[in-house]
Amino acid sequence: MMEYRVHARRIDAHGSLAVAKEAEVTLDTDLAGRRDAMNPVELLLAALAACMLKGMERVTPMLNFQINGAEIALEAIRQDAPPKLTLIRYEITVDSAETDQRLDLLHRNILKYGTISNTLSGAVPMEGTLTRKV
Repeated sequence: MMEYRVHARRIDAHGSLAVAKEAEVTLDTDLAGRRDAMNPVELLLAALAACMLKGMERVTPMLNFQINGAEIALEAIRQDAPPKLTLIRYEITVDSAETDQRLDLLHRNILKYGTISNTLSGAVPMEGTLTRKV
């Protein structure tokens, strides 16, 4: 079993700071929002993207999969009352000459072995694709 730790603190009415290991992330906790920091939903989507990219790094050697690059675009739909996410959409684009069948295998493995993707998909519907970079 693995454990993770993050410490967050309020700096002022405009922002907060999260610290894990030797990394720091400025948090947009200003009610008016800020352009130089991610808000909680954006951080959640960034965590999902990091999970998918890390999963890709984990499974590509096992599958002997050749990849030259990858990008992930995500969006979330939020309802107001009660405030919650109702859908997460993603598009994974890989630069690879692998077959369509191998791309599908990569996609399935990214989702199957992702801690964040498995956690979120149990709470919020997720839909998305993995396609080849044109």
